[in-house]
Amino acid sequence: MKKVIILFAITIILTACKNDNDTKVNKKLNVVTTTTMITDLVKNIGGDSINVQGLMGAGVDPHLYKASEGDVSKLVNSDVIFYNGLHLEGKLVEVFEKMKGADKTPIALANELNKNRLIGSDYFASNYDPHVWFNINFFEQFVEKVTLVLCEKDPKNTETFRANEKRYLAELENLKEEVQDAVNGLDPEKRILVTAHDAFNYFGKAYDFNVVGLQGLSTATEAGVQDVQKLANFIIDKKVKSIFIESSVPRRTIEALQEAVKSKGHDVKIGGTLYSDALGTEGTQEGTYIGMYRYNIKTIISALM
Repeated sequence: MKKVIILFAITIILTACKNDNDTKVNKKLNVVTTTTMITDLVKNIGGDSINVQGLMGAGVDPHLYKASEGDVSKLVNSDVIFYNGLHLEGKLVEVFEKMKGADKTPIALANELNKNRLIGSDYFASNYDPHVWFNINFFEQFVEKVTLVLCEKDPKNTETFRANEKRYLAELENLKEEVQDAVNGLDPEKRILVTAHDAFNYFGKAYDFNVVGLQGLSTATEAGVQDVQKLANFIIDKKVKSIFIESSVPRRTIEALQEAVKSKGHDVKIGGTLYSDALGTEGTQEGTYIGMYRYNIKTIISALM
């Protein structure tokens, strides 16, 4: 990380004049994003009027992500930077702090949320669970903030940004109805979601699911033997039908849990792979926020029914 920060400081000096000149000419905004969810959001609002570069790709775990030299260059040469915040991108925090001293202020979208509505967590320096995008209402607030910033930075395209915002918010409202209808078809006693780590607490709170993660809130923590055995007993006691792998977390943790249940004379199925900290491959249904949410809810309901 020290090497990256040194490189960052050098790059600031070398590119300062270039950045000043670029902002004065009529070019597309260069927007850099961190997680795939935010990248998809910004593309929906900006469309062809902006250039978007996402640092993280499909299946990338933001908890463990470290900035490369190429990432630092993208950040320095950007006009706008959007990230989740709440220490989700923990290993990028130091880089963002350095940027604040270089007349760049990366925008943490989670700062727009009412802290009284967030779920507390001792695992993060923010003291909050950062997986806020699983509350669609919160994600809509992200949309509104992104639109506001893009309009301020590029007023000539305000009409386009506002039209895209209106369309996308309508799609998110439809998504909320779809998800609620699907959840209503699952008996309340079956609404137990067991995953590799606690990424789905906001989903659980919104749709009345009991969410249990083997690794806790951060994938940086490892599940021990006692954790596995304790959760295995919970699955047996609650007669949980299926447990779930996450695309950005190694499957071995859930497979170990499944074996622990079997060793006690019971059976639990792996209900499928859920997308938690990252979207699926670009160009697929799961490669968009809305498509990911639809895929997840269909997978969860089908496996627990």
